[in-house]
Amino acid sequence: MDPDLRPDAAIRLETARKKRGFRSAKAAVDYFGWSYPTYKQHEQGIRGIGRAAAKYAKAFRVSEGWLLTGEGDGPGPTVPIVSFTQAGKLSPPNGYVESDEFVTIPAGGLPHGDWIAIRVQGDSMDLFSPPGSLIFVNRSEREAVDGAFYVVTTDDGEATYKRYRKDPERLEPESTNRDHKAIYPRSPLTIIGRVRRTLYDFPG
Repeated sequence: MDPDLRPDAAIRLETARKKRGFRSAKAAVDYFGWSYPTYKQHEQGIRGIGRAAAKYAKAFRVSEGWLLTGEGDGPGPTVPIVSFTQAGKLSPPNGYVESDEFVTIPAGGLPHGDWIAIRVQGDSMDLFSPPGSLIFVNRSEREAVDGAFYVVTTDDGEATYKRYRKDPERLEPESTNRDHKAIYPRSPLTIIGRVRRTLYDFPG
């Protein structure tokens, strides 16, 4: 592999963009409304990023000092965002997820584990996780604890996010919509992982 001869700041800019979850420069500029030719030249090292460093640092959630000099707060740990359909396929014995195949999101402060993030659909858990929010799921935690929150595979093979209750064993919704009912599994639960965090950005 040929050595990367770009300026260090350009390399850090690309790293920050990828860690923020944007696979391509085009995806980032479309999201933030930047000029693609200008941004691309910054990542290629054709132009210095000095005047734009503050803007990029805020967008990619790193410090301006780190972008310019490598000192300060760089990009933190990230986890892959998967769909509920994909999550169901991650049950044992499959298990493995290659992070490079997914968009990722920063996840600082999470304890050690095997983490994925899932975008919530529907309102069955809206008291804790409104539609559109992200839940962070630790696949290292598969022991059912009464009252804890899990993503599990149901009898029909679909993944769902619910609160676990025992005696009798059931999966309960936590919703403002009373149409949602508890699920009583007919077979042993396949737990994908325990939900430990919800992230929700208010619209606008």
